[in-house]
Formats: sequence, structure tokens, C-alpha cells
Amino acid sequence: MNHPAILSPSARLMSTRMLLLALLLAACSVQEAGPEIRLGPEAHPADLRCPRSSNCVNSLEGSGLPALRYAGSAAQGMALLRTTLASHPEATIVRSSPLWLEVIFTTPLGFRDQVDFVLDAESGQINFRSQSLLGRYDFGKNRARMTAFSVRFGSAR
Repeated sequence: MNHPAILSPSARLMSTRMLLLALLLAACSVQEAGPEIRLGPEAHPADLRCPRSSNCVNSLEGSGLPALRYAGSAAQGMALLRTTLASHPEATIVRSSPLWLEVIFTTPLGFRDQVDFVLDAESGQINFRSQSLLGRYDFGKNRARMTAFSVRFGSAR
């Protein structure tokens, strides 16, 4: 007969997994300093710099992610950007102007990431910053999302 305080090997494994998951979630929930970064109507791509944390990527600071390129007018670039965003059900546009968008992506686990896009009409490119709104680490989610987004944007042209 098993004593109630003695766990079976499978129960011990489950208990260990639950503890690891709790620790992982606790590590993710540490709030990074600073509020959501909001852009104004006169936003410039320099406003897209990342804070010193590993939960942010952009197309400006040598992160290896190039700006999105489009042909035609800024209005055509914005239309292409909105069309690409529409193919991402986890994306919600929260603020916009003719030259920029602020978008919130919500992961299946409920984590929120803010992505800001700024069109540069002269160069025909769209710079971006993708940043987790909670925690210090995103386990590569922002980079993976923006890499996939860039491919989808490029194929929609």
C-alpha cells in the first residue's frame, strides 16, 4: 500500500514539470522598465529603437531584420501592410495615421507584444519595432514573428 506522502514516479515527474512551468512563467512576468512606447503623428524611424532587453527587435539597429520594402505611394505601402496584418488573426491595430501603425499581437497564452510600423515614403520602406509588453525574455517570439511577417509581406507585393 502506498503512503499518501510518497509520490509515484509519474506523479513526481508531473510535479516537477508543474514547478518548472511555474518558474518559467514567473521569470516571464517580471515587468520590463518603461510603459508602452507610443508614436505620434510626426513619428520618425529613430523612435523605433529598442530598450536594453532581449524581448525587442527592430529594423534599425543591426538586429539583422531589414525594413519592409514596397513599391508605389505611401498609401499603397500602407494598404499592403494592412492586408498583411489582416492575415494575422492575433493582430489588432490600436492606433494609426497615414504613415504609422501601432499593433498589438496577442499570443495564444495571452502575452501581448506591441509592433510599431513607420512608413518612410521617400525610401519606399517600412521600419518596425516589435517588443514584448511583459517580461524580459520572449524566447525569440518577436524575431520569429517579424521574420515570418516580412516573408508574408514580401510575397503579397
